[in-house]
Amino acid sequence: MNKNIAVIRGDGIGPEIVNEALKVLDKAARLYGHTFTYTDVDMGGCAIDKYGDPLPESELKKCLESDSVLLGAVGGDKWNNVPGDKRPEKGLLRLRAGMGVYSNNRPAKIWRQLASASPLKPSIVEKGIDFIIVRELIGGIYFGEHKTSGDTATDVMAYSESEIERIGRIGFETARKRNKRLCSVEKSNVLDTSRLWKKVMIRLSEQYPDVELSHMLVDNCAMQIVKNPAQFDVIVTENMFGDILSDEASMITGSIGMIPSSSLGDTTVGLYEPIHGSAPDIAGLNIANPIGTILSAAMMLKYSFDMSDESDAIEKAVYDVLEEGYRCADIMPSDADTCTMVGCSEMGQLILDKLGGPSI
Repeated sequence: MNKNIAVIRGDGIGPEIVNEALKVLDKAARLYGHTFTYTDVDMGGCAIDKYGDPLPESELKKCLESDSVLLGAVGGDKWNNVPGDKRPEKGLLRLRAGMGVYSNNRPAKIWRQLASASPLKPSIVEKGIDFIIVRELIGGIYFGEHKTSGDTATDVMAYSESEIERIGRIGFETARKRNKRLCSVEKSNVLDTSRLWKKVMIRLSEQYPDVELSHMLVDNCAMQIVKNPAQFDVIVTENMFGDILSDEASMITGSIGMIPSSSLGDTTVGLYEPIHGSAPDIAGLNIANPIGTILSAAMMLKYSFDMSDESDAIEKAVYDVLEEGYRCADIMPSDADTCTMVGCSEMGQLILDKLGGPSI
């Protein structure tokens, strides 16, 4: 099977972590008889430097013509003073909207080997951390009108029933494939958009009688994620709330460098990226953790290309490397005697060496 993948290396540590993920994809292709063709796409700060635009139409077109997109990270202090509509992050928002990927799925799962890296008490971690945040991605306050007039600024949060319903369905369908528990998170005691959100979710739940629906205010959810994360199976929420909660959830698992994400719409063409940033302070030092990007590539194989065996093989390779005690700096325990610290390229090679093919 041949698949065309648009590759956005981006800024900071982006090129380093993407390179390791591509090596893993190439080996998986060889082992399982596939061909992956890569098209480089400029987006973010590097595109600003090259074109004066964080995502020119010509680069967006490459993504739309691909079977899926693999992204490293964009942004950095270098571009902090460019106009707001030209910042690197605007390229990412434009990409999500252009691809129509309205559902961002971020797993928060603690790997057994990294339990000690969680900032939570062992008594909490032992109960288990394994849930998914389904975040609406192309609506809400990030895509509303932004206006500054004199000494007053406004940002508009707007949602239609249809926008809420389509992300709600993703939440219910995801829960149906897991433990059949869905928590809808909003701020319905204050916001009209949240009251509409809750109304639509209740109506939609009638079509999913096998899924238990609960409701939680976003501030309470933020507290519950650190107090008792084991209570959650799937969380569905709007764009800004999901952005904040998913970053919080990633940290309780030990490191933001471990967490992949997928963004999908009405087709199988998706956007896959680790949830961490470009970390320009460590760019070029070969110490970044590539696992989040490698696991994002694994998610691409599973959810966009229907290659579950290949995806599972990559996850197992990551598990085996962690089991042998290899760690990047961000997941290195305080008791260093029990583990071996490795750099970005070394971690990629270790995972590559562990990656096995189908049984003959």
